[in-house]
Amino acid sequence: MGKLSAEEIRDLARRIAIDTLAPRASEIDQKRSFPWENINELRKAGLWGVSISEKEEDFEFNRVCFATLVKEIAKACASTALIYVSHTIVTKAIEYAGSPAMKKKWTPEVLRKKFLGAFAVHEPDCGSNAGAIATRAKKEGDAYIVNGSKIFITSAGEADIYLVLVRTDPEKGPQGMSTLLIEKDSPGLSFGRPEEKMGLTGTSSREMFFSDCRVPVENLIGEEGKGTQIIGKAVIGWGFFGAAAISAGIAASATELAIKHAKERIIAGQPLAVHQAVQFMITDMILETEASEALLTACATQADLFPDSAVLNGLKAKLFASENAVNVANKAIQVLGGHGYCREYIVERLFRDARGLMLHFKTSEWLRQDIAKAVMGM
Repeated sequence: MGKLSAEEIRDLARRIAIDTLAPRASEIDQKRSFPWENINELRKAGLWGVSISEKEEDFEFNRVCFATLVKEIAKACASTALIYVSHTIVTKAIEYAGSPAMKKKWTPEVLRKKFLGAFAVHEPDCGSNAGAIATRAKKEGDAYIVNGSKIFITSAGEADIYLVLVRTDPEKGPQGMSTLLIEKDSPGLSFGRPEEKMGLTGTSSREMFFSDCRVPVENLIGEEGKGTQIIGKAVIGWGFFGAAAISAGIAASATELAIKHAKERIIAGQPLAVHQAVQFMITDMILETEASEALLTACATQADLFPDSAVLNGLKAKLFASENAVNVANKAIQVLGGHGYCREYIVERLFRDARGLMLHFKTSEWLRQDIAKAVMGM
């Protein structure tokens, strides 16, 4: 994508988000349409897959750069940002644990410009507990035969390749899980109808069904039994920072809209901004948004410097930012009053999108538990 600095990437993303992504966001939300136009715009600009490992002289695309990019996209369209984060998780899994043949097939250039990736972990009976997955992959000759299902999969039916967590040895618990790269046209793979979700409606969230789905053994990512480690490095080590960045972007957008409305909305001859109650809400929104951004940057920086800390830092950033985004978007609705409750105004969509981020990847309750256990060595 050329020799762009982190600041130039941020500025380019911001321009595209304002000029191209934002004008389409409400239509995408209302029609529940998959935002291929947005994806193609980001591809043309060289921003799709910016987090794929690439070094140019002394600059490396890292989590801080990734989070900054995702935040700018999310300020305009959270659905597009979530699709991008899901794609990044696949590219990182291939980078971390893919075989030489797999890396040769799915080169960075291919992943940036030609294919869309998605990851599939959650199942109807496991929720956020990946250790309870039941989708089975049985090795038979030169292939794995996969049976089971996944639920709430971002980009399902649209993505070309899927990073799928499966159970290859039911007797070994977490050590019996592996990751497979499954292509969309694989025999035995099918998709359910799009979920009618409250928010993030442009993400094509669907169920995936595997019925004697035949997957070549060379599509195993890493070793058998290493699935949870690979998912941890790719999903928590990168995806959670992306989820936090989406939340931070939503909060920033809600804050900007509330400030603009408070200054422009005239009631009884005075702008809303003169009222102390509104000023208090605006101040709280500014502080909550900046706190999310600061913690995200600190956690991403720590993870870039010390990769072993990526999981804990990803958990912290995601929990704080997702809950803050809901609080900020809720206050934005209050500032706009009845207008904020109408679909004609953007803040009601921001609230719906923000609420979904408290559930996506892992719920707030699971995150609190995981953080406490990690800190206390449990």
